[in-house]
Amino acid sequence: MHRGMLLGLAYRLLGSFADAEDVVQAAWLRWSDTDRTVIEAPNRFLVTVVTRLSIDMMRLAHRRRETYVGPWLPEPVHNGDMRSLEPADTVAQRETLSLAMLRIMQQLSAPERAVYVLREAFDLPYREIGEILGLSDANARQLHRRAAGHLNTGQDRFATDPEIHRDLVERFLFAARTGERDALEGLLARDVTLWADGGGRASTALRPVTGAERVSRLMIGAFAKRHPTGLIVQVNGQAGLLLQHDAEEVADVNVIAFEISGDLITGIQWMANPDKLTKHGPVR
Repeated sequence: MHRGMLLGLAYRLLGSFADAEDVVQAAWLRWSDTDRTVIEAPNRFLVTVVTRLSIDMMRLAHRRRETYVGPWLPEPVHNGDMRSLEPADTVAQRETLSLAMLRIMQQLSAPERAVYVLREAFDLPYREIGEILGLSDANARQLHRRAAGHLNTGQDRFATDPEIHRDLVERFLFAARTGERDALEGLLARDVTLWADGGGRASTALRPVTGAERVSRLMIGAFAKRHPTGLIVQVNGQAGLLLQHDAEEVADVNVIAFEISGDLITGIQWMANPDKLTKHGPVR
């Protein structure tokens, strides 16, 4: 009952599919123990429970990330699981599921993120958002305005044509695999940033890497050293890379997602933490 919508809400708030599943399961248990005859709107009840449980988990996660090894990135979701995350009908709803948006939403406070997601992805009125979070309409509106201000970078990160996006990913893979640095740099914005999440479980850059020259050098070096096989896959609804390594000292697979503006790659999220790749098994 309402599972896809609740899972989509929790994933947007937490940036973790596994944690979202835990929250939805906890909400279902609470629903099972509730006298349903006194619940006038089951949907609103479940949204409220999932939102509040997610906020509690966000606050715990924030404290844990103070000791996280290297950058923390949201958990990528492959195309099969994307179908279970609702709603995803409009451009705005799909944007809130993109890894780029999930990453930058981590800059928001837990209440700001909750208000932003409930408004942008679920189109709830401020009055209802306020009731869910225990806020006034005015406070909910203010939190949304503040969140939108933080997220407005002036770049169009999300609306790139899918064919252009896939073409850039294909050319990126070819240039990185063949070691053509000039070609690879030509695909990258001058101020491109690469974030790599190994979580202390895989060897990755411990700080963001910025600049086309540095990023291209790192990527070509990684491909030359590890010789991964590469497969273009759908990652959070956009073309990305699934890399498989044969060496035992690295994770079986990595997932790379791309942020694109116009015809250039502006950001790269490299997920190497095996704890966040349990559903991205090796290609056999």
